[in-house]
Amino acid sequence: MTDYSNEPDFREIPFSEHGIARSHISNAALKVTDALQNAGYKAYVVGGGPRDLLLKRAPKDFDIGTSATPEQVRKVFPRARLIGRRFRLAHVRFGREIIEVATFRGTSDDGDRSVAGSGRVLRDNVFGNEAEDAIRRDFTINALMYDPSNQTLRDYTNGYHDIQQRCLRLIGDPEERYREDPVRMLRAIRFKTKLDLKIDSATDQPIREMAECLVNIPAARLLDELLKLMMGGAAWPTFQALVEYELWESLFPGLIRQPETPPALVEHALKNTDQRVRNDQPVTPGFLFAALFWPALQLEMQNNKAQRPIMDQLAYAAERVFSRYTNNVSIHRRFSTMAKEIWMMQPRFERRRGKRAMRLLGEKRFRAAYDFLLLRVHEEPELADSIDWWTRVQDVAEEERRAMVFGHSKPKHQQPRKRTSSKQSKPGKDNPLPASSQQS
Repeated sequence: MTDYSNEPDFREIPFSEHGIARSHISNAALKVTDALQNAGYKAYVVGGGPRDLLLKRAPKDFDIGTSATPEQVRKVFPRARLIGRRFRLAHVRFGREIIEVATFRGTSDDGDRSVAGSGRVLRDNVFGNEAEDAIRRDFTINALMYDPSNQTLRDYTNGYHDIQQRCLRLIGDPEERYREDPVRMLRAIRFKTKLDLKIDSATDQPIREMAECLVNIPAARLLDELLKLMMGGAAWPTFQALVEYELWESLFPGLIRQPETPPALVEHALKNTDQRVRNDQPVTPGFLFAALFWPALQLEMQNNKAQRPIMDQLAYAAERVFSRYTNNVSIHRRFSTMAKEIWMMQPRFERRRGKRAMRLLGEKRFRAAYDFLLLRVHEEPELADSIDWWTRVQDVAEEERRAMVFGHSKPKHQQPRKRTSSKQSKPGKDNPLPASSQQS
């Protein structure tokens, strides 16, 4: 285990200095800390909550650290749900809000702790005190503990100073901490780009040479981390940092030929994703994967031209691309399916007349496919005329839309054909018009 004896001494920071009021914490989190403290346990708001408040950002959620074990938490909150195998946690629900409650973790090698031969921690349910818990966390800025009962910050790692300096620093020996959990390298990139922090030199130095350690991480966990990296509003600077620190190739080796200078479509897709997050618009991983994998799809189609319809070529190339480049990061089927649907709709934009064009406008994925077409123009300027038409046809009234698609305001309506008997019918009660006047 890392020797934490040289870490900075404990410091209690008063409200008058840090400025975080009890009212800044969610009511649900306060209910949890108050109940646990009233039951005789220590309980603080920990992790990203205090960090974000100090950085003048709105916390996404509030996590609680406590001296109570998961079983003791459930005695205080009988409806709490115990989860986790690698780290056991309690989830306490208040309506739609879920408060995650974790027992203070210790530094001892005894107890329920398992480490792989590579040094990666597989399971860690060794409980300890609050000081041990603080120095077991990854970065100093995440080790602060806020006590709502007296509105003080408890700092064991000099994290408050690092936040003031906007410095990202690992606790303990960086190389050993990265070996314990290589995902910390991705977290370093995420905090650097999302929070606009500078990585401490000792924390920065080992990342490039240890990037290959990411291959030991389960592919599903890497997907979770990748979504946090790319969907948080800093996708473009995050991509650049992943490339700079040689982490991108550990995630998707060979997917983009020259990631240092990615295709214009990829760059604009990442920047557009960031803009949508800033505008509080929805973002979809499937769309982003469609953009990231598009250059490989194009290359696959060029290298495997065959005498088959374009849609068959696309479907075949799409399957090969996702199969080849998702060994390290497991792309969920719902994301890859959406990406494939967006790709398969691109050739259909070439038809602007008739029922097929009208059907395309009504497709579930039309808007996503249209947005993807807008990205393609950065590499294929010849698409500008088609984009202009598809943009206009969405904006006009229904009658004009039909005129653009069918060439007239309304599709011609044909009367249903009626059979007539071989014998000429005479006008009468049942046949008021001559047979020659009926539609045949």
